[in-house]
Amino acid sequence: MSLQGRVALVTGAGRRVGRSIALALAAKGARMAVHYRSSAGEARRVAAAVKTLSGADAEVFRADLGDERAPDKLADAVARRFGGLDILVNCASLYERTPFDDVDPASWERQMAVNARAPFFLARACAPHLRRSGAGVVINVADWSGHRPYADYGPYCASKAALLCVNKILAKALAPEVRVNAILPGPVLPPQDMGETDKRKISEATLLKRLGTPEAVARACVFLAESADYTTGAELSVDGGRLIS
Repeated sequence: MSLQGRVALVTGAGRRVGRSIALALAAKGARMAVHYRSSAGEARRVAAAVKTLSGADAEVFRADLGDERAPDKLADAVARRFGGLDILVNCASLYERTPFDDVDPASWERQMAVNARAPFFLARACAPHLRRSGAGVVINVADWSGHRPYADYGPYCASKAALLCVNKILAKALAPEVRVNAILPGPVLPPQDMGETDKRKISEATLLKRLGTPEAVARACVFLAESADYTTGAELSVDGGRLIS
């Protein structure tokens, strides 16, 4: 489908991968609902960049998706502002290093709430608008570690594995009106404080022997929204082959 004039809500759109996804959809003419939790300045800059990039309408929306009431409020606010919704990208995420001996119920619940619970309930809250769209799309940004968890990030990896199951649940529940798919990024944006030695090790662990980029994830998102019209319940890896290496 053409993305021109479509309304897209991207969670966590103020920074990092979410920012790249929002700008890539906007470049195709989508009208953007830019969600943020604490990055207000960054979110406003993304909205301004959308308008400069394509002239498309854009607005920022704040919500703490760890709050169980937030999904309903966010969906309602976006639908009121834009008059509907065509695309939901669940990109907001908590990524916390939690060594095995340090995992406690609070850290477990915090990451499950944002990374798995919120995407489910936000999609459910958006469902009436997505169904009315006639070409509704949900894209869940998961992680390759949902299949192959790595050390010291147990709650995060478990939450992304849960999101992969949520992806299938939503695909079944929202069919046939709404397509639901997941993207599994790999090493596309290392932490800013990561040293070059560690970056080289991560690069060598991929089949392509290099790091990816947020733009690669954004291009995959555009593909799923725009071109994958006979695909639902699927998982698209954007990991340089890391999952099978």
